[in-house]
Amino acid sequence: MAKKTILDKNALTFLEDYLNNAAPTGYEWDGQKLWMDYLKPYVDTFITDTYGTAVGVINPEAPFKVVIEGHADEISWYVNYISDDGLIYVIRNGGSDHQIAPSKIVNIHTKNGIVKGVFGWPAIHTRSAAKEQAPKPDNIFIDIGCKTKEAVDKLGVHVGCVITYPDTFHILNKDHFVCRALDNRMGGFMIAQVARLLHENKKTLPFGLYITNSVQEEIGLRGAEMITHTIQPNVAIVTDVTHDTTTPMIDKKTQGHCEMGKGPVIAYAPAVQQKLRDLITETAEANKIPFQRAALSRATGTDTDAFAYSNGGVASALISLPLRYMHTTVEMVHRDDVENVIKMIYETLLKIKDGETFSYFD
Repeated sequence: MAKKTILDKNALTFLEDYLNNAAPTGYEWDGQKLWMDYLKPYVDTFITDTYGTAVGVINPEAPFKVVIEGHADEISWYVNYISDDGLIYVIRNGGSDHQIAPSKIVNIHTKNGIVKGVFGWPAIHTRSAAKEQAPKPDNIFIDIGCKTKEAVDKLGVHVGCVITYPDTFHILNKDHFVCRALDNRMGGFMIAQVARLLHENKKTLPFGLYITNSVQEEIGLRGAEMITHTIQPNVAIVTDVTHDTTTPMIDKKTQGHCEMGKGPVIAYAPAVQQKLRDLITETAEANKIPFQRAALSRATGTDTDAFAYSNGGVASALISLPLRYMHTTVEMVHRDDVENVIKMIYETLLKIKDGETFSYFD
């Protein structure tokens, strides 16, 4: 591969547009259209399904099929209850963090467009230090400047409207990317860059490559569960985020050690096919791509599980991007790790052989 940076101006412009667009679980289609428009020059065709998963395909006629995958959705809230005095109470759509909500601005998505609101919170002067209440799902609320339920209704806000945060992409200290929804639109971005590199470097693969941006991961890997039966792949390499554990209040004895800037994280778990994982680590070592390791108990908690246990068993592996402050609006990743995940997937694809079974018994 060329020595020049993968993350050129065009790539970063796409990343910013892609991140700034809201794509809450169940409402991913606008983001998927942005992603497909970017990917279009680098693939032969697309597959989409009923719930919005999008797949760019290279060599669609090839019988042997390899998936590289990220997920498109971001955590959000639903309007759950509107009080008589015009305040809005919420429930989660995915693993939204109630502790970060107070004082955050929100976008409520309605048929008439965005309605702005704020998560209100009692002023410090009015709270009892002896009986301090923490933010909880049942006491956080949104104020949209209405005094009655009827006024809320007139703005088009109703039970079931989805709510997102408007926080946008920025870069700290030249190489730290910060935004909401890096989990896991970084995955969709990185696999798109893999497709771009294959095209620009004129690489011909001996198999069909399915660049897959799944929906509804945040509520139980649902998009991956659906699309894996449509594709019926032989191999799946999944990328998601994992916790940087070097910040305060994280116990490394339970969470393990992972440090942003030190390379992608290779998962060890029952769902990870060991011969495929070994191919990834050996390829990384041969190409001097730094990496870290993580042990995951029982399940990976990512779309890897959905692919691995589908279709009678699909050889699957997980490459994770270290991330700080997961499920907040200031999620943070390091530019070097982003580039190295892209390189790792790219170089591994060049090593996979047509018809490879990854059987432990061959």
